[in-house]
Amino acid sequence: MSVRELVVLGTASQVPTRHRNHNGYLLRWDGEGILFDPGEGTQRQMLRAGVAAHDLNRICVTHFHGDHSLGLAGVIQRINLDRVPHEVTAHYPRSGQRFFDRLRYATAYRETVGLTEVPVAADGVLAVTRSYTLEARRLSHPVESYGYRLTEPDGRRMLPDRLAAHGVAGPDVGRLQRHGRLGDVTLEDVSEVRRGQRFAFVMDTRLCDGVHALAEGCDLLVIESTFLDEDVELAVEHGHLTAGQAAAVARDAGVRHLVLTHFSQRYTAPEEFERQARAAGFEGELTVAYDLLRVPLPKRR
Repeated sequence: MSVRELVVLGTASQVPTRHRNHNGYLLRWDGEGILFDPGEGTQRQMLRAGVAAHDLNRICVTHFHGDHSLGLAGVIQRINLDRVPHEVTAHYPRSGQRFFDRLRYATAYRETVGLTEVPVAADGVLAVTRSYTLEARRLSHPVESYGYRLTEPDGRRMLPDRLAAHGVAGPDVGRLQRHGRLGDVTLEDVSEVRRGQRFAFVMDTRLCDGVHALAEGCDLLVIESTFLDEDVELAVEHGHLTAGQAAAVARDAGVRHLVLTHFSQRYTAPEEFERQARAAGFEGELTVAYDLLRVPLPKRR
């Protein structure tokens, strides 16, 4: 059975707290693991969450501020120490190549694993696999930053009443799915489009076109809400979102499950983020993230 879930490794903005580690998020998507923004301490949080280096297939870094990338050195070295048997691909802003190089080779270690670097230089598709397309969109932050989005290809959902009406049953159903036609019956005659799932990861940014494009129609949106609404001027100045702004984006984009994260250490009442998100009109499923939380993707419609 395929597993699609978000494992939250850390949720703090800028500095860790007693209860929040620096950023770190693992998306399990069928047989792959995609690690987003490994901040300091990610390797230990992986241990606590039951995530192994062998689970990692991609690393996606939104930007090179420390709370989103200082864990790269440890994670990359752990991938090599554990001799992960498959290639791992790293995506990050091309403008931060010098930072990636420094982190990759921060100390001496033996390289045993192929690490493929595919930096991001503009909006567009980064990878196409059988189960998803990965794309990036530019965000608005004091340093170059990109958000990431996974889109599953649309499939077909077989309709039992139509199958029965056309006399298709048993092994013939599989043959029709594989070949698209069985005699005079086409796949379109007995099925409907099954919309592929969509996931987006949006970190440090002001409101911008990229935020809305990434969020559009998502089943699960992970988005920063560093500030509460009363501190919106600070959010704009430092290139961040408030809880209300993030929720309004999700509301307008038709997001099904919204995950708020990346909280400033100045706040001690997480429930206020939820209250302000609801006040902004978001009516879908809402999670205020905490470390080591697991969030399954919503079931298909």
